[in-house]
Amino acid sequence: MPELVVTALLAPSRLTLKLLRAFMWSLVFAAALVAAAVYGCMAFTHVLCRPRRGCCGRPRSTPPACLSDPTLGEHCFLTLKSSGLRLHYVSAGHGNGPLMLFLHGFPENWFSWRYQLWEFQSRFHVVAVDLRGYGSSDAPQDVDCYTMDLLMTDIQDVILGLGYSKCILVAHDWGALLAWNFSIYYPSLVERMVIVSAAPMSVYQDYSIRHIGQFFRSNYIFLFQLPWLPEKLLSMSDFQILKTTLTHRKRGIPHLTPNELEAFLYDFSQPGGLTGPLNYYRNLFRNFPLEPQELATPTLLLWGAKDTYFDQGLVGAISSRFVPGRLEAHILPGMGHWIPQSNPREMHEYMWAFLRDLLD
Repeated sequence: MPELVVTALLAPSRLTLKLLRAFMWSLVFAAALVAAAVYGCMAFTHVLCRPRRGCCGRPRSTPPACLSDPTLGEHCFLTLKSSGLRLHYVSAGHGNGPLMLFLHGFPENWFSWRYQLWEFQSRFHVVAVDLRGYGSSDAPQDVDCYTMDLLMTDIQDVILGLGYSKCILVAHDWGALLAWNFSIYYPSLVERMVIVSAAPMSVYQDYSIRHIGQFFRSNYIFLFQLPWLPEKLLSMSDFQILKTTLTHRKRGIPHLTPNELEAFLYDFSQPGGLTGPLNYYRNLFRNFPLEPQELATPTLLLWGAKDTYFDQGLVGAISSRFVPGRLEAHILPGMGHWIPQSNPREMHEYMWAFLRDLLD
């Protein structure tokens, strides 16, 4: 068929897609302005209530002692083959078994996996990375350095760079978004997955369109589409919004000590420390609309019944995309979003049972 005819036939579809994307971006930025107004009021309220803290975050000069706890593992750096970036990771149990790779969420770092590093290093080589932009890993400032394709390539480079051909991928929140995608595009590198509190982006997209309440649960993602303002608001009153996120009595991490809180705030307090992590969100809508994808990697999905950020109905939506028999899903009563830190004992029990046949 002549190229001109093909172009003419495809023109209506291309125009419709462009109009759909333009409409989507207009809604996103309208929501971003509303979110900016709401979070701006919150930030200025914190400043007024705690005037001594001022309008800026206090840079931490020394990391808290818990970040150098030797029982958690050895601190190492890996230069990635594809990008040349250096990623920081903590490793323990080398030679004890298969690679178990941990991917953290926001606003966290490798330290969010401290309980799992202790628990599984006797039978696995456990590795918790600081994703690009986080912690001691390299943090390019350009938004285009945080596309999904580049982030998945990072994971591939970590697995192969550590000398393995596959791994058990354990992920939470943003790390879980990466893990879902990685298992689709690099299935040979993932033997099993343990996912906590996150859905694949295509599932999240379709579910949110039908259940508008999910947009309100994760309203912060719209604020994070804006340049520079989110960094400013999150750092005001010495990072009070982040402190509240992590320590809130109902929505935060129970029993988080001041020292453990500082383990997360330390890196965000450094110059440019928030820009890399927020750039993940600034790429969320880049590929909208997403096509439905079949999920086939054997997966353990753990979901808190009291998760305030993601609706419980997403679990059913995820199940509908899976090849039968490949998903083991559990909705955990009384638990929230931060299961690896808030309920490690229960998480470990499910993980040992799910991985038992690999160790026999």
